[in-house]
Amino acid sequence: MAGRKLERVSGSPLWKQLREDLVRRLRSGEFDDAFPGELALVDEYEVSRHTVRQALGQLRSDGLIVAERGRQPRVATAPEIRQPMGALYSLFSSVEESGLSQHSVVRALDIRADGVIAARLELEESIPLLYLERLRYAGDEPLALDRVWLPASLASPLLEADFTHTSLYNELAVRTGLNLDHGREDIRAVVPTASERALLHCPENAAAFSINRQGSSQNRPVEWRHTLVRGDRFGLSAEFSANAGYRLTPNTGALAQAW
Repeated sequence: MAGRKLERVSGSPLWKQLREDLVRRLRSGEFDDAFPGELALVDEYEVSRHTVRQALGQLRSDGLIVAERGRQPRVATAPEIRQPMGALYSLFSSVEESGLSQHSVVRALDIRADGVIAARLELEESIPLLYLERLRYAGDEPLALDRVWLPASLASPLLEADFTHTSLYNELAVRTGLNLDHGREDIRAVVPTASERALLHCPENAAAFSINRQGSSQNRPVEWRHTLVRGDRFGLSAEFSANAGYRLTPNTGALAQAW
C-alpha cells in the first residue's frame, strides 16, 4: 500500500500530513515487517529530508517508532502505562514518567443530577453533582475515557479549572482544600462499544479495562469515577513473595497529583 499524495496547498504542514499518513499505514499493519528509512520516504512522498525528519521525530515522541542515530527506524511496541494495584495512584504522573506527554480533551464540565450516582455517594438522589468527562491522551494517542462525579456543594469551584493539563485531585486540593485519603476500585475487562473504540482509537481486537472508583475523604464518599482504559496501553501490577504470598501495597499518604 503506497502513501497518499500530500497536499501542497493545504493549510496543514507537509510534515504533519506525512505523520498522519504514516500513522494510518502503521495501524493497517503495513510496516509490521519493516519501517522505511528516511531516503525511501523522501522519494516516495517527494518531500525534503527535513520534512521527513520532522514527521519521524513526532512519531518517535508519540512512542510509535524507535529511531536511533545511524539505524533504520522500526515500529515500537505500544507504550504500556503500568499502575500499582491497591494504591491511590497518579495516571497523570505515570504517563509522563513513561516518556510520553499527557493532556486531556474536556468533553463536559457542568452541574447535573444523577440519582444512581448520588446513591453511590450516599447522597439524596436530587443532590446536584459536578460532572467532569475527559478524553485522556498519552502522546498524541487516546489512552482513557474518564468520567467523574462529585457533590457540587464541595466541588463547584472546579468549574473554573482548566483540565486540559492538570490532575483532578490537585485542583480539588488547591481549590477546595479537600484531599482523598482512601478508596475502592472494581476492575474488569470489557469489549469497548463501537463508539468507544472510535473515540479511543482502539485496535479492533483490543479489550479495555473498565474501572469504577469510589474515593473518600475522612470516611466520607466524595467521588464516583468510571474510567475506560485501553487494554493495549495500560497494565496493572502487584507484588508477591514465597513468604507473604500475593500482596497489595496501598499508598497511605495523601495524593498530590492523581487522575
